[in-house]
Amino acid sequence: MQIIVPGATGFIGGHVCAELLRAGHEVIALTRRPESARARLDPRIRIHGWDARAPEPLLELIAAADGVVNLAGEPIAGQRWTAAHKERIQRSRVEATAAVVAALRAVPPRPRVLANPSGVGYYRGRGDEEITEASPAGDDFFADVCREWEAAARAAEDVARVVILRIGVVLGREGGALKAMLPPFRLGLGGPLGSGQQWFPWVHVADVAGLFRFALEQAEAKGPINAVAPESVRMIDFCRALARVLHRPCWFRVPQPALRLVLGEMADAVLASARVRPAAAVRLGYSFRFPRLEEALRDLLGSG
Repeated sequence: MQIIVPGATGFIGGHVCAELLRAGHEVIALTRRPESARARLDPRIRIHGWDARAPEPLLELIAAADGVVNLAGEPIAGQRWTAAHKERIQRSRVEATAAVVAALRAVPPRPRVLANPSGVGYYRGRGDEEITEASPAGDDFFADVCREWEAAARAAEDVARVVILRIGVVLGREGGALKAMLPPFRLGLGGPLGSGQQWFPWVHVADVAGLFRFALEQAEAKGPINAVAPESVRMIDFCRALARVLHRPCWFRVPQPALRLVLGEMADAVLASARVRPAAAVRLGYSFRFPRLEEALRDLLGSG
């Protein structure tokens, strides 16, 4: 298959492209900075410049493609959620997805499948309630973003098979939540955020990439799929597992008020309790490479 990947240069995008190449697919990366991308991506990947505000160059490419993995959008983590940043988060995702969908609708023949990300923030925090793809949306800022993001992708349902991956907290060596958590843990200052009793919907980045490939290749995959590991853990259990793998203590708790002081509104998303289950992925037969937390952490951190 020939797969177009807007947003290929991000943390998840790099893993998705590598996964698709390993499976024998041809990958075309779309990015706002093609020269920078050439230094970072596999030389087998064709790279084209693209901006969602000028979608015309996408039309010719998309007409020859078999599928699209749309990963374009402003990063969520790593900075305080100011009003301006929140606007960029919302606008970048919805506009990029709308541009991809407009191209899909404009060019017969067209790709057969669109795999689009969303987030488990769609559900907001629900305490100990078990969450599946059938659970309703939440009502905070990021839930609103996810609803609009998904609606923009679903506008292609009459012309393509649309799969929406609601991604959890992604663990990887070079990005994601684990990279931010490692420094204090390695110094012996690690511990849970808030009470530690909130459910922590984690997933290894290899399974995120694997689920995007699965969404493209599995003809029965359609609609939302929770991209989280099968093993549900609380924040305190995640921190204890990370401490064991690193052979460090786990005792320093970051209190909720301090986290809100640093992160602002984003702290609510970090502290939300979401016991998310990958019901659709399991039903469709996806085999998780890292279903258990400790083996995932040992793979990423090189600990036996």
